[in-house]
Amino acid sequence: MDNKKMLGIYSATLTPFSKEDKINAESMIKIIEKNLNEGASGFFIGGSSAECFLLSPQERVETFEIASSFKEKTNLIAHVGALSTKEAIYYGKEAKRLGFKSISATPPLYYGFSSKEVCRYFEDIHRATGIPLIVYNFPGNTKREFDLSDPYYKELFSSKIVEGIKHTNQIVYQMERFMILNPSLKIWNGFDETMVAGMALGARGSIGSTFNCMLPHYKKIYDAFLDNRIDEARELQHKANNIMEAFCKVGLIAAIKYVVTSQGIDTGNPRSPFTPLDDSQKRYIDEILEKNLEK
Repeated sequence: MDNKKMLGIYSATLTPFSKEDKINAESMIKIIEKNLNEGASGFFIGGSSAECFLLSPQERVETFEIASSFKEKTNLIAHVGALSTKEAIYYGKEAKRLGFKSISATPPLYYGFSSKEVCRYFEDIHRATGIPLIVYNFPGNTKREFDLSDPYYKELFSSKIVEGIKHTNQIVYQMERFMILNPSLKIWNGFDETMVAGMALGARGSIGSTFNCMLPHYKKIYDAFLDNRIDEARELQHKANNIMEAFCKVGLIAAIKYVVTSQGIDTGNPRSPFTPLDDSQKRYIDEILEKNLEK
């Protein structure tokens, strides 16, 4: 694998909240600084880990504003996906105003939009912002599969409208099919659990939620894979997956926020209807981390 073409590890940054349920800008800055010091190559701002669809439009832009102070220090991707094209364009224009060079978007949610309508949504965002898109492919949450035999999708992913893909799909075969269709696409593996598998099939980077609290562990996986220490990378992935399994059992975002807070950065609670961890869940997470987390 050509290391010069690698994109690196991007943290899908959390949105910390104060006790008053307002965005805690100080904590968000501390999280980004911590991950930078740990070796992050960039940051995915305003995505699922940021509780994006639980934020108001003003709050989503606020997270872009906070992160934009790092635009000269690292790579930033603003997630602008929304239910309506108009709203997604608004976020895209705000991200551009704040100096973001890259934007990403989920397909439009909830309604059963046709493939033609979904592609027009991405085209309109690109046309309005002038920025090629990183498509956020997360069918588990969006309920939108990209069937590459569909002529509209085939044309979209072959075009200059799409710069890359955040492939948050455990079907890594599909990721390989995107690369065969368009070898110029930048591909980030989007499920922390499949980092080794994604890189084995050609992903050039990873974007992860648990990187907020355990980026050094994933940096070891990443470096071991690039150094062809595959057995070591696989063993570290097994340990990471033990942790991910526990996090998902109690609530992924709540667990990550608990761990980051335990590391000294107050993230507050996840926004309702999410619930924070109770004491027994916290003890369970502590035990799993003690057994599996690489220091």
